Amino acid sequence: MMSNESTKNRVLVLGATGKTGLRVAAGLAHRGVSVRRAARNGADVHFDWSDPTTFKAALREVSGVYLVSPAMSVNFAGMVSRFLDEAEQAGVRNVTYLSAYGVENAPVEAAPRSVELDLARRRSLSHSILRPAWFMQNFSETFLKPVHDEIVVPCGTGAEAFVNAWDIASVAVATLIDPARHAGRSYAPTGPESLTFEEAAGLITNAVGHKVTYRDINRNEWINAMTQAGVPADYGDVLRALTITIANGQGAKPNDDVLSVTGRAPIRFEEFAANTAQSWR
Repeated sequence: MMSNESTKNRVLVLGATGKTGLRVAAGLAHRGVSVRRAARNGADVHFDWSDPTTFKAALREVSGVYLVSPAMSVNFAGMVSRFLDEAEQAGVRNVTYLSAYGVENAPVEAAPRSVELDLARRRSLSHSILRPAWFMQNFSETFLKPVHDEIVVPCGTGAEAFVNAWDIASVAVATLIDPARHAGRSYAPTGPESLTFEEAAGLITNAVGHKVTYRDINRNEWINAMTQAGVPADYGDVLRALTITIANGQGAKPNDDVLSVTGRAPIRFEEFAANTAQSWR
C-alpha cells in the first residue's frame, strides 16, 4: 500500500504517451517519484481535454503537474484555465508547463502565452515554464521524418538549435522534483548547435549509411498537404508561423539552460542520429 506521504508528493504527467510526457514520467520514476500517467489511451488514468469530467480523477492526491496543452489545437486557453481551477481545488502545489520557444514575445491572445500569464496570476500554484526549440525527435517520430530518404519542410536555409526530447524531459524533471528552486523560472531548452535542415540531413546520412536529402518546398503547398493528412486547418497557421520564423533566420539559438538546470551538456544531433539510425533504415 502506498503511504500518505508518497501520494501527497505524486506528480501527474499529462500527455504521458507523447514525446516529452513519456520521457518525463520515466525520468521521475527513475528518481523514485510517484507518478500518475494520464492520456486518452494507454496510461494510468484516462484524460481528455475535451471532456472536463476526466480532470478530477487525474488530479486526485497529486502535488505537482507536468502540463501539456492539447495537441494541434490553437484555442485551448479556456479549457486549460478550467483544469487549473480544478488543480487548485485539488491541492496541487506546483505546475511545470510545456510552452513553446519564443512565446514570451507572443500577444496575450495566443493560447500558450495566455496559459503562461494565467499561471503567473495563480498565487496558490508555483510554476515553471519550458519553451523548447524544435525537437530532434520530429525527425524520427513526426512531421520531419524522411519519406523516401527526403526531408521536406519549407524552412529554406534557416537554422534551428534542435533539442533532444530527453533533455527537455530532464529539465522538466528537475523543476518537478525541486519546485521551490525553479519557481517562477522560465527555461528554453536547446541543443548545443544551430543546424540547417540540410546539415541535419547530412548527419542523418552519416548515421544510416545512405543519402538522405533536404528539399525546401512552397509553404502553401506543404501546409495544404499537412491539412489533407489530418492536421486541423487552423493549426496550419501555427505551422506557417513556425516555418517562416526559421526560414527568416530567427530560429532557436543555443543556450546553456539544459546544462545549468541538469548539470549535463545537451545531447548533440550527431549522437541522436547515431542512436536513431535503425528507425530510419
